Amino acid sequence: MRIFLVRHGDADAEIPEGLGDEARALTAKSRQQVHGHFASLAERIGAVSLVLTSPLVRAVQTAQILSDVLHHDGLLKAHRSLLPDMPVGAIDAVLQEHSSADVILVGHSPSMGAMAAHLMGLQSFPKQVNPGTVIGLERGEDPAAQWKLLFFAAPGQPLVDQIER
Repeated sequence: MRIFLVRHGDADAEIPEGLGDEARALTAKSRQQVHGHFASLAERIGAVSLVLTSPLVRAVQTAQILSDVLHHDGLLKAHRSLLPDMPVGAIDAVLQEHSSADVILVGHSPSMGAMAAHLMGLQSFPKQVNPGTVIGLERGEDPAAQWKLLFFAAPGQPLVDQIER
């Protein structure tokens, strides 16, 4: 099983009038940037079975761009466990349910880095997870096994395939 943890792209700093933070959309520049970044990773990511996203607008837009880049015509679902205030372990049941699939999870900071640390058995994730970052993880068939880093890819930075523990 492989999972790809994705932090949404840069969102507009202004909250739309009459709405809350959840309605902030990606900036036009960010949409272009994450599209190019995801396109550079498309071969590494390959085909996935499921894309789960936080229901906040900026995360949904990021998930849609990534799905388009990957030519993913499967499921794209919003999921409460990816909201910014949910505990890191909230996604565990979803991962167990889809344990034979390659899955993309689109969420927020600091939860994407915290989730990577949780899955890899680390106290904290040693890299800053900037907007648009993709963290690829892989685990063998043993559900008790630790997840291993496939790659860490932040926009505009060199791809990393090993991190210091």
